[in-house]
Amino acid sequence: MRDALATWHIGKVIRAYRHHPHHGRRPLSQEVVGGWLDLSQAQLSRLENGPTLKDLGRLAHYARTIGIPAALLWFKLADAAEEDAATPAQPGTDEAKPGQSPNSVLLPVLVGGRPVLLPLDADRLKVTNLAAHVAGLTVTGGDDPPVVGVGGPLSRWLLAQSISTMALPTLDLDEMQHVAAALTDARRYFDGPVIEYFRRQLDGCKAEDGTRGPHKTLPMVLGVLAAIEEHGREVRPDIRRDLLSVGASGAEFAGWLYRDLQQPAAATYWHDRATEWAQEAGNLPMQGYVLLKKSQMAYDKRDAMRVLTLAQAAQYGPWQLPPKVRAEVTQQEARGLAMVGEPIDLIERRIDEARTLLDQADTGHDAPDEIGAYYDEHVLMLRTASCYVEAGQPQRAAALFGDVLATDTLSRRDRGYFLARQATSLALCGEPGEAAAAGLEAAKIMAVMGSSRTRQELNRTVITLQPWRNRPGPQELREALQT
Repeated sequence: MRDALATWHIGKVIRAYRHHPHHGRRPLSQEVVGGWLDLSQAQLSRLENGPTLKDLGRLAHYARTIGIPAALLWFKLADAAEEDAATPAQPGTDEAKPGQSPNSVLLPVLVGGRPVLLPLDADRLKVTNLAAHVAGLTVTGGDDPPVVGVGGPLSRWLLAQSISTMALPTLDLDEMQHVAAALTDARRYFDGPVIEYFRRQLDGCKAEDGTRGPHKTLPMVLGVLAAIEEHGREVRPDIRRDLLSVGASGAEFAGWLYRDLQQPAAATYWHDRATEWAQEAGNLPMQGYVLLKKSQMAYDKRDAMRVLTLAQAAQYGPWQLPPKVRAEVTQQEARGLAMVGEPIDLIERRIDEARTLLDQADTGHDAPDEIGAYYDEHVLMLRTASCYVEAGQPQRAAALFGDVLATDTLSRRDRGYFLARQATSLALCGEPGEAAAAGLEAAKIMAVMGSSRTRQELNRTVITLQPWRNRPGPQELREALQT
């Protein structure tokens, strides 16, 4: 680390930090550390391998995030209190649950020989460089003040698996002790309540994804999945199936997050892992559901044949899908049919079938974690609009997108994406002014949420607006995407 600091190159410092042996056998990935720094993997790679960074604000942010002592830096850090006073709070982000600090973490420690998860302030951990030691801290009882040391027996998963600065839901003391004990001795203590704890972590991530975005959500999800993978080899056989079923759901969600980041290789990896775990767990519906998600990812690339055949494979496989998933799969087949040029009558029959299946679903008894629980009338309208785009009827698509956007029921991230879809539809209709206005609103949301999928759609909008590229609206949108 000192050699890297001597180069006055923050990228080399971050690389040395990622490879420091304290993190365990595996170095921290660019993806994980990039998430901490609000950078994509590609951006962090360029930072590590490109010219030295001179922007003092970014240098200070990176140094504080990974906890470099100020005395070792080649630049001066502003006083933390001054920075806090100068930085306005960001509304609508990282809202705390009752009884929990918005920036808390749970630190596994031993108190009097008993494993307990203690809530600590994540920002303070980073400033004091404790984050680099979270994985090995223990606190022994009987001393005043308590003795803090390194090398405790608890699992390193909290830091090494990339969740050292993520907020976790508040637990009561008994549950804290139970989960911490399971992470110490999985075969003895891993049971149904611990599996339910992991399920709740993933459910919380899914619930907040639309407002937090993939960069903030992924580290927690990957941390939970790493813990499942690590301890899945140690638990009793009768526990393993339930654990892997939860893992399959989490892996499918990780695939979605990587899809939103436009990292198809990573998305495919997690989709395949979801299938593998679902097979081992005997969870047949999840296997069909992952095929649906692969079909939807193929749509991002506009791979018409894979969109269609994967949707059909999901629909006609050897499993009984929940009613809402059957509706979603049927509508996805309609989209595939539109893309390969089938008649509009056939496409609309499939859409009608999807609507009937959704109407038949018992929406009042959906479990929050049941696959496809999110699929409702608004999602059906948005997907129907997509079918009309592919069928060459952008006017109908733009109207449907507008109807759902007017309800103000979408998450922030989804609103940005579907505004971009509406913008493309309006451009196809020959409405450059309205298309540019919708696109600019989408671009503002995209800049905050970091959705590469939204950027990809806005790039399509700009291409479609080429005939009007010299008009003020399309020109402003094009410039907004270049910043």
